[in-house]
Amino acid sequence: MLRAATPAGWRLALRQEWALDCHSALIHQTPPLTPVSAAISLSEEEAALLAAELKQQLRCGDRPPGDQELIQKMVAGLGDPRGLMRLTFAESLGAVGPAAVPALCQALRTHANVTVRRAAAKTLTLIGDPVALPDLLAALLNDPDPVVQGSAVGAMAATGECAVEALIAVLSNAESTSMHLGLASWGLAFVGARAPEALRRAARSADTEVRTAAIAALGEQIQSLDDEQARVLVIEALADPADQVRAEAATLLGKLHDPIWASPLLQPLLRDSAEQVRKNAALSLMKLRALDAIPELEVALAAEASDQVKPVLQVSLQQMRNHQQAVDDR
Repeated sequence: MLRAATPAGWRLALRQEWALDCHSALIHQTPPLTPVSAAISLSEEEAALLAAELKQQLRCGDRPPGDQELIQKMVAGLGDPRGLMRLTFAESLGAVGPAAVPALCQALRTHANVTVRRAAAKTLTLIGDPVALPDLLAALLNDPDPVVQGSAVGAMAATGECAVEALIAVLSNAESTSMHLGLASWGLAFVGARAPEALRRAARSADTEVRTAAIAALGEQIQSLDDEQARVLVIEALADPADQVRAEAATLLGKLHDPIWASPLLQPLLRDSAEQVRKNAALSLMKLRALDAIPELEVALAAEASDQVKPVLQVSLQQMRNHQQAVDDR
């Protein structure tokens, strides 16, 4: 799902998926939405006829007209019990674009049918309009359905850099649940290299959760942009006072496929005071096949007192020795 960074990718992700209070000012800046028109419902026959017409327009490359009555009918179609029918309405609303955003936000915030709320969030992902951010944030924080929450974050991330402030607000709010934190971290990672300056600022935040999420999100920035400033931030994170930030930085180093740079940085972490940091460092060295770290792993294993860390060191060391043997046998 993280690879679906284009409209086509989002449509593919949509096909695959189809089958509070966080900084109250951010939420209350947007007044309650009022229906554009009276509630509309469609019979199965009406939905089928409309979907057939819309599908034909999509096949011909025509954009459905953006009049509000038709938009309301398409939104109503998002509650159809037939999955392919819902998909047609979603793609058609996506093709309409920003004109459909108010009706989709209204459905996301107020519709009693969870299927409609889920579909509305996924359709907003196709459009990627920052205007929807306050409503998407409210859905993340307040909707009782975890699928709606996750889809709302996906739609937020689709807006790119515009979503960073709201996602950081979630991460820095002490009242955010573990679900909110995990989804916001995912959203920030998805934004990735599209918001380099914002991520750099977040990596030096005073808030531990924000720093942790920002460090995790720097991987794409380093790989896609070869961002030297981002590399410096990762190095700084290895000495962060918070265990979870150091642990995240150690994990990131294992994902960057650069053992020459990463191995000397990871090896000292095998002696870190935090168990999770030591484990993550050993696993990253193993992923990188950093054979130069074998002596340091041997020393670390001999000195390790934790029953939680020892097995990780043993596995990492054995994998490295096996790889060393394979190299020697060539």
